[in-house]
Amino acid sequence: MIELAGIFRRSGPDYRATFGAQMPPAHLRAMQDIEQCRTESLGGQMSHGEPCRDDHDSSHSCKHRHCPTCQNDQAEQWLERQQNVLLPVTHVLGSFTRPEELRGLARSHQQTLYNLLLRASSTAFQALALDPRGIGGRIALVGGLHPWTRALRYHPHVHDIATGGGLAAEGHWRPSRPDFLVPVKPLAVLFRTQFRDGRQQPALDPRVDEPVWHKEWVVHGEPVGRGQEALRYLARSLCRVALSPHRLRTLAEGQGPLQEKASATAQGKTWTVTAEACMRRLLPHVLPARCVTGRSDGLRSPGSRRLLNAASQVLGGRVVATKTSGTGGTVKASTAAPRCPRCGSPWGLLHLLRPTGR
Repeated sequence: MIELAGIFRRSGPDYRATFGAQMPPAHLRAMQDIEQCRTESLGGQMSHGEPCRDDHDSSHSCKHRHCPTCQNDQAEQWLERQQNVLLPVTHVLGSFTRPEELRGLARSHQQTLYNLLLRASSTAFQALALDPRGIGGRIALVGGLHPWTRALRYHPHVHDIATGGGLAAEGHWRPSRPDFLVPVKPLAVLFRTQFRDGRQQPALDPRVDEPVWHKEWVVHGEPVGRGQEALRYLARSLCRVALSPHRLRTLAEGQGPLQEKASATAQGKTWTVTAEACMRRLLPHVLPARCVTGRSDGLRSPGSRRLLNAASQVLGGRVVATKTSGTGGTVKASTAAPRCPRCGSPWGLLHLLRPTGR
C-alpha cells in the first residue's frame, strides 16, 4: 500500500511546476509538510533500550492536520476523550446538508461557512429538544464537518451525534423514543432559518437567490445505539484526510487503481487514476488555517460539564472528570513512554538529530 507522502515526493515537484502559481498557500504548505513528514528534514532523536542497548532513530512528524500518518493518532486520542464523556443512553445521528446553490459561497468562504453549518445544525437540534412539546430537556451533542463525498467531490455537510433524551430543568432525565428524537421536517426548517440568519454578516456574499430560503433542505436522522460506532465514524471524518492510504492500493509508474464505495448501493468499484489526478482530488479539500471542523454543544459544551456530571449521575453512570481550573475541559490521559520493541523497556534518549531544514 502506497502512502500519500510517497505520491507527493514523487510527483509533487512536477505538479507544483505546472500549477504552483495558481495554488493557495495552504495547499503548498500541506504538500511540503506531508512530503517531509518523518524524514531527516524535520530532525528526530536517537534512543536506546535498557538493558539490550538496541539503538533506534526516529524522525519527527509534521503534525499537519491533513497528513494521514499524523492524524491517525489524533483520531484515536479524540475518540478516547469523547468516549470518556459518553452518557449511557441511546443516541441519534443527524446529517445536515446545504443546498447545491450554496456550493460556491461555501467554497469561497470556507472558514465562515463551515463554522456556520456546525452552529446552525447544533442550535436547531437543541431548540427542538428543549421545546416542551418535544423532549423538554437539554441534550448532549457533538458534531463534525465532512467536506467531501465518497467520490471526493466537494460537498460540505455536518454530522451530529445527539443523546436520545435530555436533562430537564428539574434535574431528571427525559428519554426520547428509541427510534425518534425530534421531527425531521421542523428540524430542517429550523436549520435553514439558523443558517439564513447567521449569514447576515459582512464576511459573506449577500447575493444568494431567494428561492434557496424557500426550498426544502436535506436533513436525515437515524438511531445509532449507544453511540460508540457513530463516534468512531465521526472521528474518521474529523481527523482523516480526503484521500486516505487504504484507498490507494498501488501507484506504479505514476498511475494506479483508486477504490470507492457508492453511497446508494454500497458496492465498491475501482478505476485507474494518475498521480496528478490523486493530488487534484485531495488538495481542494485542504482546509484553511485555524478552520474549526468540530463542535460540542448542550451538555457536552465546555461550560456545561457540571450539568453533564449531573446527567451521568442520574443515569447511574460514573462522574465525568473535570479540570481543577473550572474551565470544564476533560482531563487528558497521560501519554505512555515509548518502549523498545526488542526488550520492552522504556527508551532512553541518546541525542537529538538536527533537522536538515524545510
